[in-house]
Amino acid sequence: MEISKFLQVFELCFDETELGLITAETKFRDLEEWSSLTALVLIASVDEEYEVKVTGDDIRTSITVQDIFDKISVK
Repeated sequence: MEISKFLQVFELCFDETELGLITAETKFRDLEEWSSLTALVLIASVDEEYEVKVTGDDIRTSITVQDIFDKISVK
């Protein structure tokens, strides 16, 4: 799994956020478009793309996109 591919998957969870704006260091909760619905879309997208189950706790305990990626990478 590569962070660049994960960033693409992550960005597709947003409708209005400009592509290329999100980086591994992005604090995703600071994004204007971030919501609980976006979190659910992310969970479904990761499951579909990587066949990995992301939990709400994984997201709650993450600060940056890199944090989420690291948790998915070890599953």
